[in-house]
Amino acid sequence: MPITDWPLSERPREKLLARGAAALSDAELLAIFLRTGVAGKTAIDVARELLAAHGGLRPLLTAGREALCAAPGLGDAKYALLMAALEVGRRHLAETLTRGEALVSSNDTREYLKARLRDLDREVFAALFLDNRHRVLAFEELFAGTLTGTAVYPREVVKRALRHNAAAVIFAHNHPSGVAEPSRADEILTQKLREALSLVEIRVLDHIVVGDGEMASFSERGLL
Repeated sequence: MPITDWPLSERPREKLLARGAAALSDAELLAIFLRTGVAGKTAIDVARELLAAHGGLRPLLTAGREALCAAPGLGDAKYALLMAALEVGRRHLAETLTRGEALVSSNDTREYLKARLRDLDREVFAALFLDNRHRVLAFEELFAGTLTGTAVYPREVVKRALRHNAAAVIFAHNHPSGVAEPSRADEILTQKLREALSLVEIRVLDHIVVGDGEMASFSERGLL
């Protein structure tokens, strides 16, 4: 039975309008982007099969263009819609950090860093540069490495911080392995960066390690 023949309260779009997006399942949300199904299957049927094949919404959305476009019911147009939705979400999180207000919510900061770094397939070292009122000046991915490590150069970090006229900085990097536990090398690097930046009176507020669903804060662990 096509979705148009379903009761209004069960159709994904009408359900969203009546009850809000949070009331929808992953399959129902995905079906709204798919819009149409394939022969003998509704958009929700196709969405459920895609989610089952990839193991959930997140692995589906990070599967890559070739894998997604090869699936029944998907193509370049729908892939573009899904990627645009992801980027809208990231930018929405970014705006919560860049509205000219002091950075007071550690949760907003973590959610933003997680959205930017968690799904990368290589290690990336990044920084949030802040002014003296802890307002965000810029976010930069400074160095990119391999699956297991990244070369970080304190001199270049200092140059970028000075270019932004930063008064403070929050560092972040991801562990593609999914384990957020800081390594001894992470601790040594953070100390070197802290010492280098202190010479130009720039404070390191935190260093956050992003894993798969978990995050570790140097500040909370007393490592700064």
